Amino acid sequence: MAGPTTEGKRLNRSFGGLALLGVLLVVAGLVGLVYTGVATLTSMILFGWLLLVGGLVGLLHAVQARGTAYFWLGVVVAALNIAAGVVVIRHPEGTAEALTMFAALLFLTGGVFRLVGSVVVRGPQFGWTLLQGAFGLLLGLLVLFDWPHSSLYVLGFFFSLALLFDGLGLIAIGVGGRRVVGLVTDQMTPEEGEK
Repeated sequence: MAGPTTEGKRLNRSFGGLALLGVLLVVAGLVGLVYTGVATLTSMILFGWLLLVGGLVGLLHAVQARGTAYFWLGVVVAALNIAAGVVVIRHPEGTAEALTMFAALLFLTGGVFRLVGSVVVRGPQFGWTLLQGAFGLLLGLLVLFDWPHSSLYVLGFFFSLALLFDGLGLIAIGVGGRRVVGLVTDQMTPEEGEK
């Protein structure tokens, strides 16, 4: 059975790996923020491949489940995923335009609902909800007014921001985890480890 110091070293390595992954994600996010057009096309191609692979796996699963009530539903969903994956891979620019329009409409409707909701309800977070609604409405209008040109950078910008913040979160977890493990292993005496 492994002792506490062995487990502590193993946990330290694991948290160090998380921090390293976080650094890689932060670097990828920063590069994506500089090259938003490339990040947009890359995210669309990755999205297309995910749809395609997911459709193939779903089709394989449906074939394995033939003879059940799930079979035809599985085949239809898998075929739709495969078709969507092929379309996204072959036309990433058009897909980016469509998803950017969808994102703009989501921002607009979310902003309007938050604005109206904050004015009607006037809850304890009235000011913040009003500000969120105004920001969502403004963001939706900015993206919509610059569409289809905004499709070249909006999705890549959001994708890169997601990578950046996920990376910062992993770095915080990795560094914090290493500190906690270090504090715990420092507090343990050899007598406690032998018990």
